[in-house]
Amino acid sequence: MFSITGITGNVGGNVAYHLLAAGRPIRAVVRDGRKGDAWAERGCEVAIADITDAAALASAFKGADGVFVLVPPNFDPALGLPEAQEIAATLKSALEKARPSRVVYLSTIGAQASEPNLLTQHTIIEQTLSALPMPITFLRPAWFMENSSWDVLPARENGVISSFLQPLDKPVPMVATADVGRVAAQLLQETWTGRRVAELEGPRRVTPDEIAATLAELLCRPVRSESVPRGTWEPLFRSQGMQNPTPRIRMLDGFNEGWIEFENGAAGSRKGEVALKTVLQTLVEREGK
Repeated sequence: MFSITGITGNVGGNVAYHLLAAGRPIRAVVRDGRKGDAWAERGCEVAIADITDAAALASAFKGADGVFVLVPPNFDPALGLPEAQEIAATLKSALEKARPSRVVYLSTIGAQASEPNLLTQHTIIEQTLSALPMPITFLRPAWFMENSSWDVLPARENGVISSFLQPLDKPVPMVATADVGRVAAQLLQETWTGRRVAELEGPRRVTPDEIAATLAELLCRPVRSESVPRGTWEPLFRSQGMQNPTPRIRMLDGFNEGWIEFENGAAGSRKGEVALKTVLQTLVEREGK
């Protein structure tokens, strides 16, 4: 049996889909019992637990052959990233008590970077979970292609998409959530010892200009990408309600300057199967409903 957190989202849902297709029993770990109903109808066991509740998580993980751990994103963490430190301690406590056979933790590209940034939250959690006694894999995916969901409406209405990824012709490691879920399901069913890292990106790297060109093709109208000036980021993020925008800004700097990269570089990463156009087509159809 496999315990899956984040099962109501794109990645966790894809993990569960592939495990069910392989005939594996699933325990859906949800914060709201009502959101587990759809999975119960598919024959899954349902456990209710919040990522900050060590006792509930331990119960949800107990007896599992494998556990997939997905931490909800926090784009505006407090100074010092105390939220990540608390989650790391909670997860470690829960997993030590439950003792599942193996764990796959959804981390991120650049988790090994020494420069503090938004992704350092995963660095903290990785470092804490590395001390666990059971085998653990840190799955480090690239920038999600689905982040382009924010681009569909402005592309359709104005023919312009704003990009924080710069320069606009710089290839960026990206991956579809469908590939992340598929690979995570594969990893959960493998046997290994100790700590390992799996780095994952799409079939090839893509540029912000290519995102615009692909949207133009799908929307049948001209679309261009436009850089958001670096000097405007902090006031813009603060105007959107962020209290501590520095980690997010430094993350974007890391992608643009190249120090957020896979530990083993592009040559050492696994390559996914889903192309950018496939993801954007889905996003265009969804936004058009």
